[in-house]
Amino acid sequence: MPFYMRQQILTFLILLKKILKDKFDQYNHKLPYFISILLALIIVVAGIKIFLELTESLQSKFLSQYDSKITDFIISFRSPELNKILQFITNIGDIYGYLAVGLISSIAFYLKFKNWRFVIQMIFVLGISALSNLALKQTINRPRPDVEHLVSVATLSYPSGHAMSAISFYGFLIYLCYGFKMNKWIKLGMILFFTLLIFSIGISRIYLGVHFPSDIAGGFIAGLIWVAFCVITFNIIDLFRRKEEG
Repeated sequence: MPFYMRQQILTFLILLKKILKDKFDQYNHKLPYFISILLALIIVVAGIKIFLELTESLQSKFLSQYDSKITDFIISFRSPELNKILQFITNIGDIYGYLAVGLISSIAFYLKFKNWRFVIQMIFVLGISALSNLALKQTINRPRPDVEHLVSVATLSYPSGHAMSAISFYGFLIYLCYGFKMNKWIKLGMILFFTLLIFSIGISRIYLGVHFPSDIAGGFIAGLIWVAFCVITFNIIDLFRRKEEG
């Protein structure tokens, strides 16, 4: 894991521990870790609240024009060959794509670290992201774009589940790659590949006619909030585990 983030969290925990010891006679050494996770949760809830407030602009004339212009521009490139490419890319951001990438990543994690911790974290990040996306869709209740759909869809539009899951899952893999010790060019290549894949999945949903650009932006924002919360929480839990073992 990135050393800088660990150091920042550790510094905060030490400060919090000192404050709590000064304030309470009955001090529990686990308390700073629980409070830190609670603060991380408050941050993500506040982020979601801001996200939901931003969705109030979905019916605005300005956003409608923005969505229409970008959608018209992207779908103007439609061709039989490009249709197949973008359908393939969008499938990478669907369940079968995650199963394939998840399986490859799981094998790599186990061979390198001899444990399933990163695999469990990866599944958790993606699973809760997908469930929260369904809840957000039902809350906001935005219909799909009124253009030709090149793939079948059954759920509501905002925020994009593909965009939210892509930045949650592949964004978490970017974070892991950044922290792993490996050849710097391989690391850079993997980070660039996953970054390009995230944005390609988002563009594919607009191209295929099943999402507005604002759906993609909303999905990216929500996914980024979620993966940031998970990264902070996993680091706090790992620091706590190391302290208990040490």
